[in-house]
Amino acid sequence: MTTSEQLVRVFVKGGILSPGDFRKILEVAQHLGFDYFHLGSRQDILFPVPDPEAEGVIDALRDLPLEYELNQKVNQNIVSSYVSLDVMPSTKWLASHIYHYVLDTFDYQPQEKINLVDPMQSMVPLFTGNINFIASQFDNYWYLYIRYSELDPLPWCAPDLIYGFDLAKVARAIEQLNPRSRTLTAPEIYRRVQEQVTFNTREIQAPLTFPEPTFPYYEGMNRTQEGKYWLGLYWRNNCFYVDFMRALCDLCLETNVGKLSLTPWKSFIVKGIAEKDRVIWEKLLGKNGINVRHSSLELNWHLPVLNQEALELKKYFVRMLDQQDISTYGLTFTVKTQAHKILFTSVVIEKNPKATPDDPDAFNVLYARDFNPNTFEYFTYARRVSKEIVPSLLIELSKQYYDQLDAHKKGAEKAPTAQKSLNKRFRCRHCLNIYDEAYGDALNHIAPETPFADVPDTYQCPVCGSPKADYEEVPVSQASPAKE
Repeated sequence: MTTSEQLVRVFVKGGILSPGDFRKILEVAQHLGFDYFHLGSRQDILFPVPDPEAEGVIDALRDLPLEYELNQKVNQNIVSSYVSLDVMPSTKWLASHIYHYVLDTFDYQPQEKINLVDPMQSMVPLFTGNINFIASQFDNYWYLYIRYSELDPLPWCAPDLIYGFDLAKVARAIEQLNPRSRTLTAPEIYRRVQEQVTFNTREIQAPLTFPEPTFPYYEGMNRTQEGKYWLGLYWRNNCFYVDFMRALCDLCLETNVGKLSLTPWKSFIVKGIAEKDRVIWEKLLGKNGINVRHSSLELNWHLPVLNQEALELKKYFVRMLDQQDISTYGLTFTVKTQAHKILFTSVVIEKNPKATPDDPDAFNVLYARDFNPNTFEYFTYARRVSKEIVPSLLIELSKQYYDQLDAHKKGAEKAPTAQKSLNKRFRCRHCLNIYDEAYGDALNHIAPETPFADVPDTYQCPVCGSPKADYEEVPVSQASPAKE
C-alpha cells in the first residue's frame, strides 16, 4: 500500500482544473510507471513515485502543468466550494466567475491551509483551513476566520468583512507574519495585518449563520436547472485508473466540457455536459464498467489519506449498516485514527490508542451539536466500545438525526428558552471533550439542563476519565458563529 511519504502532491487551486491539465498530470504519472492516482482531502491530486533520485524522475515532474510537492508537507492547496455550484444551494452572488477571479489573485503557492467557501453548501467544509474566507450576504465580501491551533475548537472571526479581490493580499500578509513560530493570537495576527497592508472592508451586520447540514448524494448523472448535466464519480478504494481518466479527459475536450472539480471526499464532478452528449458519456461509463450507483452509505465518509486500516474499518461499518437497511442520507462520518485531526463530519468514530500491542481495539463515538460540524462542538455518545458495537451506535445516532429533523419541520424548538438560557459549556483540559449544560451527558446519566455546578464531584470525563475539577468553562465569544 502506498504511503503518504511516497507521493507527489499536485496542487489544484480551488479544486478546479481543465481536462487538458488533468491529462498532462496523468501522462506524467503513467510515464513514471503508475497506472493510477489518488485524490486528497484538500482537493489535490496524489500519485506515487519511485526513488526521486532515479534518472528522469525530476525531469518528468517538471512537465507537470501545476505546482507540485515531492515527499514534503511544506505547501498547501487552496480549497474552494466551486465544486458545489449547480449541485447544492449557493449564495446568490457567488457565481462561477467570482470564484475564478478571486482564485486568480492568489499568485503564490500558500504554505498555510486556505479555505474559500460558501456557507450555504455542505459538501466542502468551512473551517478546516488556517485561514478561512466564508462568503457573506454582501456581494464579494467575505468573513475571515483564523484557526492556527488544531486543538482550538473555535476559530476566531475578524471584526470586518473583507473584499474578495483583497483576500489573497490578506492571506499572504498573514503567512509572512509566520504566526506558528511567533505564537501570535488570532486578534494579534489581524491587527498586524491591518498595520502592514491596505485592504477594503465593510462592517459585519450579522453573525455568520448556517443552513441545516444536509449532505447531498453526488454520484451519477444529474440534471441542472439550465438543462445541462453534471456527473459525479467516486471509487471506493481511491485508486482512479489513468487509462479511464485519460479517456474521460479526451471526452471533455471533444464535448466542450472546460472544467473538472475535485471534492474533499476523494471524488470528482464533471459539469456542463450537454443533453446531446449525455449518451456518449453514458457509453464511456458503461464501456469501462464504471459503477455510478454506490449506496449513499459509502459516499459520506472522510478517511485519512491512504490509510488502509481506516478504509477497512469504513468497509466494515458500511457493510453492517447496509445489512440493516439503514439510511444515513444527510449525515457524514469520519474514521479518526490520527491525533489532533480537525473534524468536519456529523459523526466521528475515533480509535483509542493502545497502551500495549496486546490490548483489544476500542473506539469512541462522537457526534456534532445538532449533527452540524460547523458548530465546532462534539459530544461523546459512547466510549471505549468494540468494533462490533459501533454499527448499532451509528444506527441509534442516525435515528436521533432524523428525529431532530422532524422536530424542525414541525416548528418545535429543540431547546426551550429556559434550556437555552443555561447554555454554559465546560471543556476538559486534557482531551477537550465538551460538557454542555443544555445536553447533559447521557453516557454518565446526567440529564439535559443540568448545570455543571450540580454535576456530582465524582463525575469523570467520558473520553479520558479526568475528574470534574479538570474542566474549565468555555467562554461564548461574540465573534463565534451563531448557532441555528
